[in-house]
Amino acid sequence: MTHDTIIVLDFGSQYAQLIARRVREQRVYSELLHWDAPAEQALASKSVKGFILSGGPASVYEPGAPTLPAYVLESGLPVLGICYGMQLLAHNLGGRVAPSQAREYGPAEIELLDAHNPLFAGCSVQVAGDALQVASLASDLQPAPLPPATLPVWMSHGDRIERLPAGWQALARSTNSPYAAMGDPARGAYGLQFHPEVTHTPQGAALLRAFAVDICGAAADWTPANFIAEASAAVQAQVGQAHVLCGLSGGVDSSVVAALLHQAIGDQLTCLFVDHGLLRQGEAEQVIDTFQRHMQAPLVAVNATEAFLADLEGVTDPESKRKRIGNRFIRVFEEEAARIAAQWALPAPRSPTPALRAGASVLGTDEPGSPLPAPRTIGYLAQGTLYPDVIESASGSREQAARTIKTHHNVGGLPEDMTFRLIEPLRLLFKDEVRAVGEALGLPAEIVWRHPFPGPGLAIRVLGEVTWPRLETLRQADAILLEELHAAGLYRATSQVFAVLLPVKSVGVMGDNRTYADVVALRAVTTDDFMTADWARLPYDLLARISNRIVNEVAGVNRVVYDITPKPPGTIEWE
Repeated sequence: MTHDTIIVLDFGSQYAQLIARRVREQRVYSELLHWDAPAEQALASKSVKGFILSGGPASVYEPGAPTLPAYVLESGLPVLGICYGMQLLAHNLGGRVAPSQAREYGPAEIELLDAHNPLFAGCSVQVAGDALQVASLASDLQPAPLPPATLPVWMSHGDRIERLPAGWQALARSTNSPYAAMGDPARGAYGLQFHPEVTHTPQGAALLRAFAVDICGAAADWTPANFIAEASAAVQAQVGQAHVLCGLSGGVDSSVVAALLHQAIGDQLTCLFVDHGLLRQGEAEQVIDTFQRHMQAPLVAVNATEAFLADLEGVTDPESKRKRIGNRFIRVFEEEAARIAAQWALPAPRSPTPALRAGASVLGTDEPGSPLPAPRTIGYLAQGTLYPDVIESASGSREQAARTIKTHHNVGGLPEDMTFRLIEPLRLLFKDEVRAVGEALGLPAEIVWRHPFPGPGLAIRVLGEVTWPRLETLRQADAILLEELHAAGLYRATSQVFAVLLPVKSVGVMGDNRTYADVVALRAVTTDDFMTADWARLPYDLLARISNRIVNEVAGVNRVVYDITPKPPGTIEWE
């Protein structure tokens, strides 16, 4: 199935991916491309229905500033420019863009000059005073003019449009921007000086839906059910008769991949859970129990703690940690794949409960006398890679021109000589889309709404060298944090919560004695897509209770701090 598509061209905005995600929330498929993507890439599919031009930090009149690809206007398709994208349209079509005497950053209010324009028609506008108050019809007076309709929006710009292009009309204005929105409705072309994609613009979703569905005419068919059907067909075509090994962590991403693949290829799938010794308290047993209760695919569970900790001995650099862990994962997977393939030629064992010892495995539930599986090889490794993983691991790629922030073990941390081919069916999905797919596949809430846990595990939450005693300290502190969060009923109100063991000690006083012990940092964030995040405003009494318990119950810790850094400028994880 080919979906009608809105192409979002990224001119360097921190919100570019958010634009694509917001369009998808309207059930319209969108793709994000770099602003200088060639026409054959942007228009490769005949299903493209329109363009959205993102904001960006440049000024259109500066040398070297990103330019508007000619095919955008030559295509005759509807186009929506946002912030820099709006200025770029004006600049290219003969308007005038200049620095503003007063910049606009943050909340603002725009006055609509044409509230019935197709772009704004679906918005719930604010009206000052009583919009229904008109002069008495019995009098010979003309009806009183209606008060202006306004919208609260989010601005972030230092330039503004001072002259519109020929044929364009002003649709809205603000105190500082005479043209806060502009349009050429006959051509389906519009520009917004504000950002409709952020939640601080309450009517932003309605604006994006009006553009994608009403103006572009795109079909709203980007649904979990359609994605599952299409992804299953794509997997079947890619894999053929080969066998797939799926790395299972117990998190929502890998669980959705496992459920999707099992629906698509059945017994060609084997799931592999590797206990690398970097999990939270009791997590290995919990993952296996949950998998057995809710999933039907065969599971292999392997304890490789000693190998992972040996690789991490003396390592303090976070990038080195991630790469070493990614490398060891692949080596363990390759060893297990060879062992599993060898066993396929023998009678398959009945399915015991997988024990967490090296090499423990479950290969199926074959009944006595059932046909033996034909000898096969494992050609593919399936992973729960998501779009944010790919972006944060980007290193100068044309598609995103993003600098490497950190290497995700399942993107940039894989060895070049691995014997598997990768299959990543969720690679272009955001986290909220993955959860929706999980629910559509029938996965239980305890899996779908489980907080993310990084592939490198606690290795990137133990800052500095990773040792077993330090891991145990962090496990205890983290368990207290999660226990109290659940007891307070706030687990679902947060998106990701964890403890971090810092590589510093602090002086304290306990029982009239001086202590010099470890510091634990608590991190709790709220987010929809994990590309941006805000720190969670947990109640003070809850934080006090957590801090008190950690200091009293976890040996070697005498101080607890709370991280109140949003993303950006920070990342969610500390390493």
